[in-house]
Amino acid sequence: MEKSFKGRDIETDIAPIGVDDIRDSEGYIVDARALAAASPSENKGIKIDKDGRTILIPQPSDDTNDPLNWSVYKKHLILIIVSMAAFLPEYGSTVGVVTSIPQAKVWHIPQNTVLHSQAGNVFMNGAGSVFVVALAAYFGRYPVMTWFLVFTLWTAAWSAASHTFPEFMASRILNGFFAPVSQAGALIFIGDMFFLHEHARKINIWCLFLITSPYIGPLTTSFELTKLSWQWPFWVYTILVAVVLILVVSLLEETFYDRRIPIEDQPVRKSRAMRVIGVEQFKSRHQRNTVLGAIMRPAKAISKPTVFISCIYYFCTYAWVVGINNTLTLFLQPVYHFGAKQIGFFYFAPIVAVICGFILGHWIHDVVASVSARRNNGKLEPEARLWVMWLSTPIMMTGLIVLGFALQKHMHYMVAAVGWGLFVFGIVITTVGLNAYNLSSYPEGAGEVSAWINFARMTGGFMVTYVQVEWATKVGTAKSFGTQAGIVVAVFVLLIIPMQFYGKRLRQWAGPLNFNTN
Repeated sequence: MEKSFKGRDIETDIAPIGVDDIRDSEGYIVDARALAAASPSENKGIKIDKDGRTILIPQPSDDTNDPLNWSVYKKHLILIIVSMAAFLPEYGSTVGVVTSIPQAKVWHIPQNTVLHSQAGNVFMNGAGSVFVVALAAYFGRYPVMTWFLVFTLWTAAWSAASHTFPEFMASRILNGFFAPVSQAGALIFIGDMFFLHEHARKINIWCLFLITSPYIGPLTTSFELTKLSWQWPFWVYTILVAVVLILVVSLLEETFYDRRIPIEDQPVRKSRAMRVIGVEQFKSRHQRNTVLGAIMRPAKAISKPTVFISCIYYFCTYAWVVGINNTLTLFLQPVYHFGAKQIGFFYFAPIVAVICGFILGHWIHDVVASVSARRNNGKLEPEARLWVMWLSTPIMMTGLIVLGFALQKHMHYMVAAVGWGLFVFGIVITTVGLNAYNLSSYPEGAGEVSAWINFARMTGGFMVTYVQVEWATKVGTAKSFGTQAGIVVAVFVLLIIPMQFYGKRLRQWAGPLNFNTN
């Protein structure tokens, strides 16, 4: 039977081997020719890609319900929907950055006080991620996505309808907890549906939605506020959540599939409605994780040294993305005397940078992986994914320094825009590389690893949001942003470079996650 991946078997009369036969603690054998040369007997029954040489990892089953066997159209439709859901949290979060200006006037409180609701929303974006993956491990991917979006819709509408600041802040904090369901869960869907050699490009697509969202939010809000009240941007956000929820309910699918279970014992898919609300998944929960097992999965993931190091690195790098975005309006107004419309136009700079990073990332991550595998006798080690940071780190450093000097020396706003764009461009390349590394290191813990990385970046952003303005006011933007650039370089030198050379030993020492299921 022809599969949607258009792969083919070598010696199809032999049962396909498992992923553990082509994966060890060092990496993956991705080139079928290299495996054949090393051990011809192990080459029997292996499914390879249509290019005739790339081994399909994981090895798909013969079940049409296996997500790896779904059509290319179905896989990418789900990927786009999941990516759209990942767009929502930071879009909704950063809407509050621009609305803080009119809100401060309406409620007669300082703008910086209004931004405290922003900080609470950002922190909960990180904390909610860890709960998402634990719940998904027990109840299933699909119902958790659905119910979290239902509560996101409710809290988004509550924000739009708020009349007082305490009410508004409560709605924002709750919204921050439920909205990031796909920021943590997206890598689970990618790991469920796509093969190892496809991961980087699919993460790149998700990353395009994820990292453009905090810039499109302020951009659209700035233009809306020229004609409408502050409530309308939140009503627009509510409408977007409703659209994504409709797509999820009507088109998404449960992607959990345990290939260790015989096809005849797999849960029977009877009713979409029952899968949407989680009834079918609950009936088959004994085939996934116990309650305690689901709770312990995130704890086991963060105990792995390379995961913990990745989180520390991202905490110290992405924090400046959130901090700059949440406070930049406070810098642009006094320096360039920007109004709402001018601030909106300024946000085109990071959006263009994200698109450029996406275009470059479509090729560079695969090129680096291919070159590394060829030089390593057909074996791809996860640490190869980190080489792209040698490119992104100097770019991020340069961008932060240029932005800091542009704001302090009152240079032309285009200089500030270029500096901001360079930093964002670098963070796109870094984000894909770091997530691809961790997904390759622990594919069975894709969601847990992604949740902790998301927690690290949002926690860092939460902390920086509180100190960014006061810090820059005290020492000047050139010094504060220059220090941030120094931290970005320092964590690269102290964490990423050693992990490139010793990450394999750390993974071997720590051992696998040993989860009951993927």
